[in-house]
Amino acid sequence: MRLLAVDTCLDACSAALLDGETVLAAVSEPMSRGHQERLAPMVAEMMAPFGFAGLDRIASTVGPGSFTGLRVGLAFAKGLSSALSLPLVGVGSLPALAAGRGGFVCAAVDARRGQIYLQAFRDGAPLMAPDALAAETASARLAELAGDGPVTLVGSGAPLLAGLIPGARVETPGGPDPAWVARLAAAVREPIPVVRPLYLRTPDAKLPGGIDPYA
Repeated sequence: MRLLAVDTCLDACSAALLDGETVLAAVSEPMSRGHQERLAPMVAEMMAPFGFAGLDRIASTVGPGSFTGLRVGLAFAKGLSSALSLPLVGVGSLPALAAGRGGFVCAAVDARRGQIYLQAFRDGAPLMAPDALAAETASARLAELAGDGPVTLVGSGAPLLAGLIPGARVETPGGPDPAWVARLAAAVREPIPVVRPLYLRTPDAKLPGGIDPYA
């Protein structure tokens, strides 16, 4: 299977091309804004040596993350899948952050407003659904799930939990490895679920009259 994956949910703009078990190309640039301007040129540059013929799937992270950012990647992936008549696969940003790490791993993203987007895994298997929690609540939940073993915290929210979980290993990548986004998308079996953005709380932006522009 040949698959093109993109990610713009967090503080990076990334893409990867996977062919079976082989990552043919992967690129990631740190950025908190500007994903919309950079994503299409990035993908075009990465795909230039390979072309788009022969692709079997298009994939995108779906959140949680920046409301604007996640929609940039998802809209791009939807447009490309429609243009190429290819299936679209969604990948959660939290599983993608945790992917490739063994043992007890917690993907934690700073959601602002005193909250953390959180999901815990053991050897890649989820132990909880993704959630938005206060730091103290999140640390208590992790202590309950982790037991006495080592803990790895991954993501922008990891430093917010590190002081509450002594001895935890902390990693703060700007976003998930795009190669792992591609691998997770390739592992999704048919029938492929309908792809929708994953919001764990309502957006801050509102139009006059209280209309939600992201609905």
